[in-house]
Amino acid sequence: MSNFYNQTRAASSLMRRLKRSLINPTAVTRPRCFTTAEGHRPTLVHKRSLDILHDPWFNKGTAFSMTERDRLDLRGLLPPNVMSSEQQIERFMVDLKRLEVQARDGPSDPNALAKWRILNRLHDRNETMYYKVLIANIEEYAPIVYTPTVGLVCQNYSGLFRRPRGMYFSAEDRGEMMSMVYNWPADQVDMIVVTDGSRILGLGDLGVQGIGIAIGKLDLYVAAAGINPQRVLPVMIDVGTNNEKLLKNPLYLGLQQHRLDGDEYIAVIDEFMEAVFTRWPNVIVQFEDFQSKWAFKLLQRYRNTHRMFNDDVQGTAGVAIAGLLGAVRAQGRPMIDFPKQKIVVAGAGSAGIGVVNAARKTMARMLGNTEHAFDSAKSQFWVVDANGLITDERENIDPDALPFARNTNEAGRQGLREGSSLVEVVRQVRPDVLLGLSGVGGLFSKEVLEALKGSTSAKPAIFAMSNPTKNAECTPEEAFSIVGDNIIFASGSPFRDVDLGNRQIGHSNQGNNMYLFPGIGLGTLLSGSRIISDGMLQAAAERLAAYMTEDEVLKGMIFPPISKIRDITKEVAAAVVKEAIEEDLAEGYRDIDARELQKICQNEEEVLEYVENSMWSPEYPTLVYKRD
Repeated sequence: MSNFYNQTRAASSLMRRLKRSLINPTAVTRPRCFTTAEGHRPTLVHKRSLDILHDPWFNKGTAFSMTERDRLDLRGLLPPNVMSSEQQIERFMVDLKRLEVQARDGPSDPNALAKWRILNRLHDRNETMYYKVLIANIEEYAPIVYTPTVGLVCQNYSGLFRRPRGMYFSAEDRGEMMSMVYNWPADQVDMIVVTDGSRILGLGDLGVQGIGIAIGKLDLYVAAAGINPQRVLPVMIDVGTNNEKLLKNPLYLGLQQHRLDGDEYIAVIDEFMEAVFTRWPNVIVQFEDFQSKWAFKLLQRYRNTHRMFNDDVQGTAGVAIAGLLGAVRAQGRPMIDFPKQKIVVAGAGSAGIGVVNAARKTMARMLGNTEHAFDSAKSQFWVVDANGLITDERENIDPDALPFARNTNEAGRQGLREGSSLVEVVRQVRPDVLLGLSGVGGLFSKEVLEALKGSTSAKPAIFAMSNPTKNAECTPEEAFSIVGDNIIFASGSPFRDVDLGNRQIGHSNQGNNMYLFPGIGLGTLLSGSRIISDGMLQAAAERLAAYMTEDEVLKGMIFPPISKIRDITKEVAAAVVKEAIEEDLAEGYRDIDARELQKICQNEEEVLEYVENSMWSPEYPTLVYKRD
């Protein structure tokens, strides 16, 4: 761990730590012993025989011991050989490799979707083994259960649907949601991911089929953060669709009507939020892939009263901030130079403006966190949308983008005007960073990348962050071949590293939201924080930025490998817990109250141990039958 985390957080937290030490001056750091909240105690079940085998939460398949088979009336219903979970995984992986091609529905069904089908079948019959496979092969299968393949899954979900997973609340359920929520079998839900399907990745309005993104996100909450899979809930709020193709498709599974809007739409979301927080007061709700029109409004509506966040706005921003801070380090500059970075942003939707807002706040904190610092930080950004450079001459400007509209006179002195093209802006500004959050594949054309060669930075950074892969603003091959070897490249979807020759590697960093959202959710859960504050999100981003060593960042590696995701999540969650304590937001979790949690957070090793021991792992529990 580099010194960056401690350096950047020291100034903002020093006074709070001093205040806390005065309140408890005799506090002594001492070793503690924690046991996992889940533990390894037997699990009581109220079903036997075939009912157990058909329940993916409890099914072990051939791993049921002989005593369990007798206890649960399974003897004779399974082959006699008892297999270990390792043997099961080995057998599954052999079948997976053999079935990948056979599972395809012809030439239009790519191999990634075939893998998703096979993994989904395993998920349907044995959750424990599914997550064991996913965790053990996270680098290979994260792109299957999440971006980019999940986009293809959502596009085809009406045809792929086999058995329900999650809950569906529709416009036709108005007035019934408070009772509907009790149809879900779990008495405790820790994490909900909800979407209205209006802006799935960069694919647009997919209506009810967008539930695939909520399912995929929660798979990563389980695999990366160790959230118990029996306590997660994917949710689709179906308020209709404006996708004419779906409206005319007789096989479409959702409401075939145009989307609700205005107060009617808000009323549906309000009713949903009231229902889930009434049944599960401590649940965390992550909003996912809501169109820009509603993303900010809903975030502002609920964030100060509910445990919720929007991953597209806040998660994307956090990962981008971590990458931007990493880029400064990779340029060999001190971290305090971040407020000097010139950043051209392509895209003014919820993700783009969310990133710019977060970067502005980070710069302001480094400049002293004054009103003047916050105001001056906005001058480091040039925001370009589909109509070109945004200036104060723009008519009907989006209120969220208004703070970043360039002054017309100032733009003129730079040779720019309202609506200047992206290539003109890059050529005149000569930015340190070109940040793409447009959703437009190939936007960073050869002409744009050629213009970036004039950057005032010796090592400019290119962030092609739009998902899925086909929507990336450029590929790493294009970036390295056109701009040159001495650049930093990051993307939202995975790409292979580029062989530059002479044993040199052009690193393709994936700035994936999965680096942050699992840790944000887990840290919020374990702290018992009443809300998810900007400080908690900033702490998460800074811990991620600090994860890479100096040697790694100087080689152009600004994000860690996905294979380390559980360790990354542990670190991020610990930072979130500590920040919740510092902001006096934490109320504790289960049998650990806020005061005990405060003591734990005084020792870095103890808070990491607390987080790790609270993470669920996919191990088969001993099952004991209990009659209802």
